[in-house]
Amino acid sequence: MATCEARWIGDEKRAKVLLSAIAVDDPEMFEANIRPLDNGEVELVITVTAESIPSLQSIMDDLLACLAAAETSLDSIRAE
Repeated sequence: MATCEARWIGDEKRAKVLLSAIAVDDPEMFEANIRPLDNGEVELVITVTAESIPSLQSIMDDLLACLAAAETSLDSIRAE
């Protein structure tokens, strides 16, 4: 069994958008939650558990690609 965790820190609104971007992508393959931090920001924590390292890598690659695309879209919208 292999486990990996990705963490992102920022504002809550953006964290919710990022979470929604991955929620439709095989939600049974990972756990994700948003935790408040003392400084007013939040931490988006994504945990993946898989049977093997190659499977873990594949799942994390997919999730990170979705997150990167969502973040790029948010940045593009903000710039306009």
